[in-house]
Amino acid sequence: MINRRQLLHDLSRRAAALALGSLFAAPGLRGHARAATRLPNGDYPFTLGVASGMPRPASVVIWTRLAPRPHEVGGGLPAAPIPVRWELADDERFSSGLRSGEALARAEHAHSVHVDVGGLAAGAQFFYRFIAGDSASPIGRTRTAPAADADVGRLRLALASCQHYEQGAFAAHREIAARDLDLVLFVGDYIYESTNPRYRVRPHEAGIPLTLDDYRARHATYKLDAHLRAAHAAHPWVLTWDDHEVENDYADDHSPSNFGVETFLRRRAAAYKAYFEHMPVSPAMAPVGPAMRVHDRYLWGRLAELWTLDNRQFRSVQPCADARGAGGRLLAQCDELGDTARSMFGAEQERWLAQGLAASRRRWKLLGQGTQISDSGVDTPLGRRIYTDGWDGYPAARERLLRAIAEPQLADVLCLGGDVHRHVAAQLRLRPNDEHSPIVASEFVCSSVTSHGLSEAVMALMLASNPDMLHGRSDERGYALLDITPDAATCEFRATPFPAQAEARLTSQAMFRVESGRAGVLRA
Repeated sequence: MINRRQLLHDLSRRAAALALGSLFAAPGLRGHARAATRLPNGDYPFTLGVASGMPRPASVVIWTRLAPRPHEVGGGLPAAPIPVRWELADDERFSSGLRSGEALARAEHAHSVHVDVGGLAAGAQFFYRFIAGDSASPIGRTRTAPAADADVGRLRLALASCQHYEQGAFAAHREIAARDLDLVLFVGDYIYESTNPRYRVRPHEAGIPLTLDDYRARHATYKLDAHLRAAHAAHPWVLTWDDHEVENDYADDHSPSNFGVETFLRRRAAAYKAYFEHMPVSPAMAPVGPAMRVHDRYLWGRLAELWTLDNRQFRSVQPCADARGAGGRLLAQCDELGDTARSMFGAEQERWLAQGLAASRRRWKLLGQGTQISDSGVDTPLGRRIYTDGWDGYPAARERLLRAIAEPQLADVLCLGGDVHRHVAAQLRLRPNDEHSPIVASEFVCSSVTSHGLSEAVMALMLASNPDMLHGRSDERGYALLDITPDAATCEFRATPFPAQAEARLTSQAMFRVESGRAGVLRA
């Protein structure tokens, strides 16, 4: 049986470096690489658009994938490397400050291209494109982060998650693309492996993905959406994942479909590889089998520090799981909830985050992770009922996370989440919903881009059961717009009741504010 943790520990730094070298080194460094081939004529190769991500003070990653027929195995291309020229400049005419180079789009990575462009000016805007054969890609716009010691006056970001293709058009991304933003923070469920005929307004390309080719096709379906492509081309993205990128409610190496560990890890390896191939992330993030490091840290001058966190790959199995062996469920009582060893992030990631928080000297500390941290249980005549896949199913881990904020007496911590298909503004206390327990952090959770939410009747019960939730609405879809300055962080919940309509207009559902030096959410 494969032991995933042992796999990670056994991979030495040297072995990982050699693996990356064989995949991404220049042609002259690979003695056995097949000769590069020219792009076949007649088909436009940039059907999936362009994207950028991982903005640092001196670098940014730019991405594309050659796929003239993206739903075919191989994307409609021969199984040979294809040279791709990349260009990045200060202006969209590519007449000033041009940097360029050549990368190989290799078949083993679905002819995707990830270029980590370094040596750039901090806090600057750039334009980029790719050229293969006689075809040029759309032009993308991106930016680098400010210098680490810069006194930055503002950070504007869009917080988004949960974009089920079948359940509506990506109207939220149309608006995101048109916004003046520094970055998009996407916190999970970029694709959905599942289907729900009850809410289907446009179909996936096929059934449930299980293989690498299946997941590649699913990612292609999402990237073929024009609004999503536009949002990627307009802004750099910072990403983490949740569960639907692989399978709903999976936990570590356990599958809710009751696959054996080895079978599920093969599926997870396929899903992680396809995710890497379609995201604007560094070549260094390429997965090794079923393992891929997603959690990371970003600086935005002296204004903000952002941690992106992985709450799937290392988590403990949900408490009191049913016969499937994993997966969330509604329950009122469960002895396993008291097990202090249970973790959402895994012990190593917990330590990494706690140490980083304690050492941070930035004004705002932002935690980007997959789901709602504040309590969302519902009081019933039979007792309080919780859903075990969320943080309510990991109360000891939640307390450790909040103690990592409270004990160093950190100020200005914002927890940003998704997953639950509702806009939420909430206070975070060591003892949830206890007004005598001090507020230690503030939370904003974005609704889904399209995925269906709870009924408003259930939402009303949830709000009545959780006084820490100042706002919660699950009847509208959208994203959250955050405007962060040294004095305050403002969150505007953008939403529409008509996500199935491509031209749906979003409006302001509600606005909240967190003042610097004062933990807790206020109505704006």
